[in-house]
Amino acid sequence: MGFLRGVRSVRPVPRWPATRRGQRRLVQGVVVACVLALTPAAWLRAVADDRLRTAADVPARDVAVVFGAGLWKGRPTPYLAHRLDTAAALYRDGKVRVVLVTGDNGRVEYDEPDAMRAYLRERGVPDGRIVSDYAGFDTWDSCVRAKRIFGVDRAVLVTQDFHIRRAVALCRAADIDMYGVGVGEPRDSVWYYGQGRELVAAGKAALDAVFEPDPTFLGRKETGVTEALGR
Repeated sequence: MGFLRGVRSVRPVPRWPATRRGQRRLVQGVVVACVLALTPAAWLRAVADDRLRTAADVPARDVAVVFGAGLWKGRPTPYLAHRLDTAAALYRDGKVRVVLVTGDNGRVEYDEPDAMRAYLRERGVPDGRIVSDYAGFDTWDSCVRAKRIFGVDRAVLVTQDFHIRRAVALCRAADIDMYGVGVGEPRDSVWYYGQGRELVAAGKAALDAVFEPDPTFLGRKETGVTEALGR
């Protein structure tokens, strides 16, 4: 086979079907694929839109749930900071009494909940009114753990506007009576990335809502929310 050395392999180029029947089948296949891709996103809108509010008009609830959104050099990223700013404002306005911060602490050097707690303290939320969930590895895990581990039955969910529908839909599937406050952001590259990511994540969200898997880590029940509300 030495004579083949240096010869590049040529891949066949996809071609438009030559027959009308083939063209019709291709178009039908593309349409079906688009419908299947967009159906979960449409489901999120149908399930969540009636539960979306602004920080000004959201009904009062005992607990605000703030979802993690990454750290930069140990501090909340700008998007996470904006979520925490909104939660702190809800606390100051008497809309919530306790803030449950839920995020990733899967590695020793990475601790979202403690960074979120420190940021809230800097903005006037008392430490005793902040509860940390260290195993909120994704939105479904955070919702299930809020209900089953921390005993949260009613809540205000705080996250970015492109993520809020998924958070509301999944917490509703986890049997939490909630309203969602979506934090608006400039339409920058990060926002467009998040918006695109939600189209992909919507499919997983639909599967989570249907099959209700256990979170990555469940563990024992925590009394932090109950104790904070009792103070």
